[in-house]
Amino acid sequence: MIVRKVTDRWMWVTPPLAIVLLVFTLGQHPPGAVVAVASVVLGGAVLAAVHHAEVVAHRVGEPFGSLVLALAVTVIEVALIVTLMAGGGEKSATLARDTVFAAVMITCNGIVGLSILFGSLRHGIAVFRAEGTGSALSTIATLATLSLVLPNFTTSAPGPEFSTPQLVFAAVAALLLYGLFVATQTVRHRDYFLPVTKHGVVVHTEEHAEAPSGRATLASLGVLLLALVGVVGLAKVISPTIESGVEAAGMPHAVVGVVIALLVLLPETIAALRAARRDRLQTSLNLAFGSTMASIGLTVPAVAIASYWLSGPLVLGLGASHMVLLALTLVVATLTVIPGRATPLQGGLHLAVLAAFLELAVVP
Repeated sequence: MIVRKVTDRWMWVTPPLAIVLLVFTLGQHPPGAVVAVASVVLGGAVLAAVHHAEVVAHRVGEPFGSLVLALAVTVIEVALIVTLMAGGGEKSATLARDTVFAAVMITCNGIVGLSILFGSLRHGIAVFRAEGTGSALSTIATLATLSLVLPNFTTSAPGPEFSTPQLVFAAVAALLLYGLFVATQTVRHRDYFLPVTKHGVVVHTEEHAEAPSGRATLASLGVLLLALVGVVGLAKVISPTIESGVEAAGMPHAVVGVVIALLVLLPETIAALRAARRDRLQTSLNLAFGSTMASIGLTVPAVAIASYWLSGPLVLGLGASHMVLLALTLVVATLTVIPGRATPLQGGLHLAVLAAFLELAVVP
């Protein structure tokens, strides 16, 4: 009981502590001891974010709970991208593209693969709704192709870039498609995104602890946002140390972006794995694919607006090897989703694609 009380207090104290530490370290080059403290606090903020996200999810139910966490993480991530682009000059031309693609690979292969592996190893077979998950995947395929592949084949602007009218179209299309999916997920066909049992019975309500009060839910929502700001901000604070380590190891600079994306997506990863352990793979997939869609659907409009006052080009088109990985991800994910049931093999396939992405990031 005492341990539980200490843990509960830690979940409330860590996010404000992360914000205080962020205020004193942002924009500076802190010494190694401060970076070590920031790393510990960042880990605590990640765990706190997962805890408070689960409180909110328990109150509002699925798929709203997954949507809250995915949307909150992405909004803060987009704000970070735009901030970095504002101070990055020419070097930030590919920042949005690299960050979004890293998020796609980590969520669609890393989170999905680990969730399927955990769920199927623990429960024999992982079950989910193919109707809802398939519509999410088709939305991701459309968003990714229009935003990250099409710029390589246009001729109005030099290089893998959109002209201004094309960028406006891509931004509006991304925003509208994401909004249409959210409406489908939460209003018209909500049942398609609810967890199911092995016998195909939809789980409308969870049979465990009593739902928190409205006041407790709002408090957890506020602390959740603080925790996510702390996670993203402290990831930025420790990024110079990560960058130095990457350079000392002789690895490409793109590895830094991958490491930062892994840190930022930690809350969703842990939440997805916890859901998979409870035999709620649909919740895990809602988190993974929802994060992917939010990352593309919100980042592209944000950088399109920001590009009007930011100097330098905006490169969105993927390189050849990354387009191959994107195509392979979509093919494997489609074959995973169609049956509505998955085994450890499917989890291993997704993790193999993620491993290929990480390998190419280190050794292009």
